Amino acid sequence: MNAPPVVPTENIRNIALAGHAGSGKTSLFEALLYAAGVIQAQGTIERGNTFSDTDVQEKARGHSIDTCLASLMHGDCRIQLIDTPGYADFRGPALAALAAVDTVAVVVNAANGIEHGARRMIEHARQRGLACVLVVNRIDSDAAALPALVEALREAFGRECLPVNLPAAGGTEVRDAFFQREGDTDFSSLAEAHQQLIDQVVEINETVMGAYLDTGEDAITPQQLHDAFEQCLRERHLVPICFVSARSGAGVREFLDLAVRLLPHPGEANPPPFLDAQDKPVPVAADPAQHVIADVFKIVNDPFVGKLGVFRVWQGTVRRDTQLFVDDGRKPFRVAHLLRLEGNRHVEIEQAVPGDMAAVAKVEEIHFDAVLHDSHDEDRIHLVPMAYPQPMAGLALEPRHKGQEQKLALALARLAEEDPCLRVEHRRELNETVLRGLSELHLSIALERMRERYGVEVITHPPRIAYRETITTSADGHHRHKKQTGGAGQFGEVLLRVEPLERGTGFAFVDAVKGGAIPGQFLPAIEKGVRQAMDHGAVAGFPLQDVRVTVLDGKHHSVDSKEVAFITAGRKAFLDAVGKAQPVVLEPIVSLEVAIPEAHVGDITGSLAGKRARILGTDLQRGGELLIRALAPLAELADYATELRAVTAGRGRYGMELSHYEPAPPAMQKQLRETWRPHPDED
Repeated sequence: MNAPPVVPTENIRNIALAGHAGSGKTSLFEALLYAAGVIQAQGTIERGNTFSDTDVQEKARGHSIDTCLASLMHGDCRIQLIDTPGYADFRGPALAALAAVDTVAVVVNAANGIEHGARRMIEHARQRGLACVLVVNRIDSDAAALPALVEALREAFGRECLPVNLPAAGGTEVRDAFFQREGDTDFSSLAEAHQQLIDQVVEINETVMGAYLDTGEDAITPQQLHDAFEQCLRERHLVPICFVSARSGAGVREFLDLAVRLLPHPGEANPPPFLDAQDKPVPVAADPAQHVIADVFKIVNDPFVGKLGVFRVWQGTVRRDTQLFVDDGRKPFRVAHLLRLEGNRHVEIEQAVPGDMAAVAKVEEIHFDAVLHDSHDEDRIHLVPMAYPQPMAGLALEPRHKGQEQKLALALARLAEEDPCLRVEHRRELNETVLRGLSELHLSIALERMRERYGVEVITHPPRIAYRETITTSADGHHRHKKQTGGAGQFGEVLLRVEPLERGTGFAFVDAVKGGAIPGQFLPAIEKGVRQAMDHGAVAGFPLQDVRVTVLDGKHHSVDSKEVAFITAGRKAFLDAVGKAQPVVLEPIVSLEVAIPEAHVGDITGSLAGKRARILGTDLQRGGELLIRALAPLAELADYATELRAVTAGRGRYGMELSHYEPAPPAMQKQLRETWRPHPDED
């Protein structure tokens, strides 16, 4: 593929195709590339030969799993497109793409109507301050009821949603309604749609509104009309609705015309919130002559070229041989090769100006959300982190074959680099590695990639719950450690008291020894022994927390007292005290938010009540979605993702984070105590 031509910032358009799975994003991506001559024939998902779905899993499953980048020329403009996954299981890459674009085109399947994925992406676009376009696909479908769908879109997303073109000739053609006033259409009228648009657009700008009221529409210049339209998009005063059939090509060129003539270019768009070291906003201008500021929105671990960091340039010009810093790093890297991603192909380019998306290879310190710059003056600039769904599904992993521990760790690190919704936890107290994702499918795809890319096979099991232990009353404990082996012996005696602390406080160690009964050099050894016992648990094998330990008294021997003796004495005195202090097992309680269609509220609240959850309240969200807030024991939510998906037909979602610990129910405490096998040193 030839290198794309260099175009100025004002001739760049950056668009993400987003929406629900099955809405036709990949097919539209294909149709746009075909219409621009980038590809010679349109592939299909059924045949597994589309430009964007090149991954083995994507072909096998018939849907996108990761984002795909491509660019095309339409007139003098370069339109950079990102095809995003529609399934909620792969929302991380889709949301990451929003950091690189100025417009989100939310694709709606005319046959299926408004689906959950479209609602979610509209909301995310609003949160990011991005221009938004609603693209109604499959307008030639027999099941399409387009007038009703337009009304439903306006009801769901606001009266600012207006058709910018209309289908004609039974969905085989599309007529422009913004620049044209006359023509046949399948519903409504071009004149009416045109008037609605003009009325909506002119009221955003007082100058344009004045000219319109004084002398009519003909007095408004094309540039004034463009500027007002673009301002409407940025301020969410207008959400254009346009119509296409990716299958037949109807409306595809009209969409490209819309992008070139009316959508914002990078100089008109809202940059993401860059902050300085004091967290004050940093002004960023789409000026190619200023210092470089770019951010990394995608990481690809390519088997042939290594690690790729894909970034969007917001300011300055990146050229080959440019020296760039990563975040606050003091050592720059040289841009040896500057690449543009075109599907699974990498095209060498000479430079990247504001608005361009490009990539650099083999820079290990690059990471997702990294800020790239070329001056130490910007070395403290950082991005406000984008909010991503919390990965709730989890699997504990261990390599199937011995000796692959290091290989497993590397594979997990690489996978987590690429997907902001994959997280790796190394749980030292439970001696397990846990991979967390958004769903069972999300985790399944990650394990398949780990096997195919890195040759690592794993054994999986549900992750263990991170229970804790604590005490509920004060008690004293005592232990004398005395050991004689023929030579120098071991001696240490400790009397201490344990007291419960407020939940979440942690641990406190107090020296209250009088008269030098225990020399000061042995107090750290006693604390070490106490901490060993706390790590291993006292009643069920879980770490203790929220305990104050006060060393009251003891004895030492001038010859036989050693550090090891007081470690043992401290540990066993602590265990003696804890056994008398009415110890309990604590279970983690999470703060839970469940978003569901309002029709399912009874099923979900009933299910939560059966999981020992406490409902804190409900809030009705835009679009008829209900948000339920609750506190629930983590142990009851092991399969909640699967259950929620089944009850709500895939439209429910939830997020949770640790709130606090509470005593587990008596029956659970008994079971955990009975299954515990004490550490050998504690016998």
